[in-house]
Amino acid sequence: MTEEKTLILDNPSINQKLKRMAFEIYENNFQEGELVLAGIDGNGYLLATILKNYLTEICDIKVSTVMIEIDKEAPSSEKVLLNIRKDEIEGKCIILIDDVLNTGRTFVYSLRPFLDLKIPKIQIAVLIDRGHSRYPIKSDFTGLELSTVLNDHVEVKIENNNSRVYLT
Repeated sequence: MTEEKTLILDNPSINQKLKRMAFEIYENNFQEGELVLAGIDGNGYLLATILKNYLTEICDIKVSTVMIEIDKEAPSSEKVLLNIRKDEIEGKCIILIDDVLNTGRTFVYSLRPFLDLKIPKIQIAVLIDRGHSRYPIKSDFTGLELSTVLNDHVEVKIENNNSRVYLT
């Protein structure tokens, strides 16, 4: 039996949503000296890189990217690692980025490395918000809010010129 997929977003739609998100990030952070886009390893980091490119096109704010390494299947069992020293991001606005916000569990555990730092604010950006939050996590910047049932699966593929989002 083959798994049925429904295309939710194609490459142009994803790029349009990411450009809009970049403008929203700028509008909400234009007074910041520097932004740190902290992408969760995998699609989150790829999206952070794309958002950085859009932000550098539209504003003069210094933007850097950081990768958050976390086990998404068991986020509480492992250490959460950053690919940068913590002192390099202290005092800067952090935007946590991932492809899909489902229950909020991954985002809650991804906050760990930032909790002992002096940071003016932390915001959340996601391409797809499924709206099934079990944790007090809300996306500040959302590409698409998608009403789904818990059995549904959202599959995000980020590839050069052929990114897409499916509902399975």
